This record gives sequence, C-alpha cells and structure tokens, in this order.
Amino acid sequence: MDAPTPTAPRKAALGFIFVTALLDVMSLGLVIPVLPNLVKQFVGGDAAEASRWTGLFGTSWALMQLLFSPLLGMVSDRFGRRPVILISVFGLGLDYVLMALAPNLRWLWLGRILSGITAASFSTAGAYISDVTPPEKRAQSYGLMGAAWGIGFVLGPAIGGALGDLSPRLPFWCAAAFALVNGLWGLFVLPESLPADRRSPFQWRRANPLGALRLLRSAPGLPVLGAVVFLFQLAHNVLPSVFVLYTGFRYHWSTRDVGVMLAATGVANVVVQAALVGPVVKRLGERSALRLGLLAGAAGFTVYGLAPTATIYWAGLPLFALTGFIQPGVMGLMSRHVKPTEQGQLQGANAAVMGVTGLLGPGLFTSVFAWSVEGGRAVHNPGTTVLIAAALMLAAFAVTLAVEKEAPRALA
Repeated sequence: MDAPTPTAPRKAALGFIFVTALLDVMSLGLVIPVLPNLVKQFVGGDAAEASRWTGLFGTSWALMQLLFSPLLGMVSDRFGRRPVILISVFGLGLDYVLMALAPNLRWLWLGRILSGITAASFSTAGAYISDVTPPEKRAQSYGLMGAAWGIGFVLGPAIGGALGDLSPRLPFWCAAAFALVNGLWGLFVLPESLPADRRSPFQWRRANPLGALRLLRSAPGLPVLGAVVFLFQLAHNVLPSVFVLYTGFRYHWSTRDVGVMLAATGVANVVVQAALVGPVVKRLGERSALRLGLLAGAAGFTVYGLAPTATIYWAGLPLFALTGFIQPGVMGLMSRHVKPTEQGQLQGANAAVMGVTGLLGPGLFTSVFAWSVEGGRAVHNPGTTVLIAAALMLAAFAVTLAVEKEAPRALA
C-alpha cells in the first residue's frame, strides 16, 4: 500500500541513515576477521571446538534478534524511529567495550547476546526508509543501504584484519569507538521520520515473534516472499558461521587474507548496490531482479564450496556479488503490501524470520563443518557447508517459480 510522497527534508534524511548504517557495519566488519580466532585462543586452537562455540555465539545472537526485533519495530511504530535507533547504537558501542575486556568465553558470549539485542535496530532503519521514500523508489533506496553495508565491509574487515595482526582485541576497541561516534552523530543530525498522525498504538500481541510473523499472512504474496527471505537468510548464515574457519582450514588464510577477501566482497557489493540495483530494477522489475540475485547466489556458493584453491575461490566473487539484488527486490515488493503505519511491524517480521534462520543456521553449518574436518573421516569435504547454502538459494528461486505458476500475480 502506498505511502505519501516524502518532502525534501525527509529525502535528505536518507543521507543520515546511510551514514548511520555505514558506521554501524564498519564496526561489525572490524570484528569479523578476529572473533573466530579469539575463540580459538580460548579453546587452545582446536578448530572443531572453536566451530562449535562460534555456532553457539551465532545462535545466541540470532535468538536475541528474534525476540527483540519485533519488539523494537512495534516500539518504533508507536514512539518513532529516532529514539530506537540512537539508544541501540549507543548500546552497541558499550557492548563492544565489554567484548574487548572479556576475560573468557562466557563473557564474550554475554557480549554477543547484548550485541544481538542492540543490533535489532536495523529493522527500524528499514522502516525509516519506508517512511521517507515513495513505493516506486524503495528498492533503489534499499540498494543504497546495501551500498552502505558494502562500503562498511570494505573498510571494516580490512582495518580489522590489519589491527587483528597486532592484537585480537584491538578491533573491538576500534568498533566501540566507531559505534559511539556514530551515536553522537545521530544525536545531532538524525531527524524523526514518523509523524505523530501516522503512529500506531503499541500491542503486545504483535510485539513478539509469533505476532510479528502473523503480519506475513495478512496479504496475498507476503507468505511467499517471507519464504524466500527465510531460505535466502538461512543460506547466508553460512558466511558468518564458518567463513573464517573454512578459508583458514582449506586455504590456510591468515587474518589479513580474510580481511582482504571481505573488503573485496564489500567493493563488489557497493558496485552492485549503488550502480546496478536502480537500473536493473527499473528495467527488469523487482521480481526479476530478485530471481537474478538468487540464481547468482546459488552459482557463487557453488564455486566457493567446490574451489580447490584460493584463486578459484576468488573467481566466485563476481557471481556472488549479484546477490545484492535480492534484498532490495524482496523488500521493495514486501513494502507495497502493508500500510504506512505497519512498516515497522513489517521490518520486525522480516527480522523475526532472520532470527529464526539465525537460530537454525549457525548450529547447522558449524556442526556440518566440524563433522567434515574432524579426523577419522573416510571423506573430507569442508565445502559441504557452502554447497548446502547453494542448494537453499536454488530452493528460494524454485519457490518464486512455483508460486508464479500457481498464482501469476502473487509476486507482482
């Protein structure tokens, strides 16, 4: 359902959200290259045990996302986007301080739990975009947000990898500084996007995962798109779950090597999100862009999972970069099916789906990876985890085809 066209000041507010997302993701990217290795230090260098702990961290983070994203989405629909975003950003900065000081795995685990709570504000940022952007331009705006993620992952992992060579805790301190500076920036320049006359009353029955997920059954097409989001996000969990461990085991990559690869992935993502999403969506439509992204993701994951050398692994990057079409396509389609007063609930529902996949994915992928690299196996295939992700991408693509065959307008 269409939202009113935003005024010029509201359009300018997208710039503030872009900067906020950029600094947030840069902070997250800083710790990605070092967190699994820090876990390995705590468990005496055992790759299989580190994989299991990493899976526990990922599951805990996702559980917090599942529980708190719908709550924050509903709170933002009632009280506005600005306070939710700013409180979460400051909380994230303090959480990085806690992880930098963590003396053991349990304290590090607590840090990941708190990080899952504070990072749940990303759904509110998505609602902010819906507030200030007309429906026909939302896919492009979500693409710019994706570009912010890409730039953040260019700078964050590269810096984190370099700092991690000096100390595995130094990137956490740097991430804390970025997050806190980000909060201060937003405190002064981030305006409220949701006027009082478009706010909705707070309802506990919708401020929980089950209540939020019910929204995905409220209009034709939403259940299908929700299924696509589920399969895509489940597949994507393979990267934060086992990427560092997988590339270290199979290609003997150092922290710096991991940082370079993540930075290159970010560059490719920026190119796709900033330069290609707008023209491709305009020419092909959101539905076709979504399908193109899913097929490219399946192909990219297949190359990653089968690559016998690091050089061939790198060759899969251009293919995988086209997954940047998925999120703008699916979010642009979904935002058309709900009222302006329900955009926060929609983002919360999507975050709940991501939370469910986050609960399933880390345990699935890290367990399979641990099984595939432990001694005594007749066949060692560490790429099995990544090939499972490729199959999930293909399944998501098949869902879109099957539904169109049964109901051609379900995804329109």
